[in-house]
Amino acid sequence: MKFGLRYCNTGRFVDPSQAVELAQAGEAAGFESLWTIEHTVIPAGYESQYPYSEDGKIAGGNDTVALPDPLIWMAFVASATTKIKLASGIIIVPQHNPVVLAKQVGTLDQLSNGRVLLGIGVGWLKEEFDALGVPFAARGRRTDEYVAAMRELWAADAPTFDGEFVSFNEAYCRPQPVNGRVPIIVGGDSKFAARRAGRLGDGYFPARGAPTELFDVVRETAIANGRDPGAIEFTVAMPDDVNELPRLAALGVTRVLVPVSSTAGIPAKIKTPEEALAWRDTIDRFRTT
Repeated sequence: MKFGLRYCNTGRFVDPSQAVELAQAGEAAGFESLWTIEHTVIPAGYESQYPYSEDGKIAGGNDTVALPDPLIWMAFVASATTKIKLASGIIIVPQHNPVVLAKQVGTLDQLSNGRVLLGIGVGWLKEEFDALGVPFAARGRRTDEYVAAMRELWAADAPTFDGEFVSFNEAYCRPQPVNGRVPIIVGGDSKFAARRAGRLGDGYFPARGAPTELFDVVRETAIANGRDPGAIEFTVAMPDDVNELPRLAALGVTRVLVPVSSTAGIPAKIKTPEEALAWRDTIDRFRTT
């Protein structure tokens, strides 16, 4: 079992010195990855329903939460660490130009020596899309195509792509990722997200719990698309009881994420770098689970 920290670009860890302290403590304790979240803007008075709270609103309001850009936060702490992976959980892919995003992610992966995990989602906050001047409609189709285009830019000698939303011909995009690819981890607690993970993901990350019915959807979709379902990695939230970890491993879960702030509406289990260091024994105990 691998352990990650979520969501690290929130709360007290928006402060640069504390961000570095958390990243270094996590690395020293044996955490495998640091996970970030993204909202470029949160428009006041939004009516879109946040899917992870009863009142449909993001915890903490919209004008008091500092939320640094995830890729820049990851690049900042990458320079202060050597092993811990840098993950987005998630990047709202259809809000980005896929060529620019491929360049940013490829550069970060190259500079960090292959440590990037790209968690992706389609987004839910229509008002944010409106503020960015990006269409909210067809965001699922655009996400699928953008992932395909980015993978072409990361791996091909002379990247060429002709799709519904993006097209380029021999568009050299260097540096490419260290391994010619960046793992794509699909986030979301819906069948749409689970199917997307089965079709094109290297992993699946439901934000809440360990929904076995969605795991089944991932596996069934992978088989239907000629893919190996066993190659798709499952990441879930850290349970309250560590003794639940063997049960999760039996379900196919290989990574659990421990919250470091309550910004996303999940109580923090780690609040300081010192508390992160205290997880070393737990991580060692369950490393081979």
